[in-house]
Amino acid sequence: MDQTTLHVTGMACDGCEATVTDALESLEGVSSATADHEAETVRVEHDGTTVDEASITNTIDDAGYDVE
Repeated sequence: MDQTTLHVTGMACDGCEATVTDALESLEGVSSATADHEAETVRVEHDGTTVDEASITNTIDDAGYDVE
């Protein structure tokens, strides 16, 4: 498993974290995602083949948050 950690801004609460986590965990190849609005981080465990950092970033952007 690969792990990607990204700096994400715009998350303000637990609901924001859930939105990002749910969106990422719906991607094929993602085994888990953890968002922390206070630390402005998102950690994604993925297979590294089916999903890459670009698709993770696009999914976060589509959810309404910014990857720095």
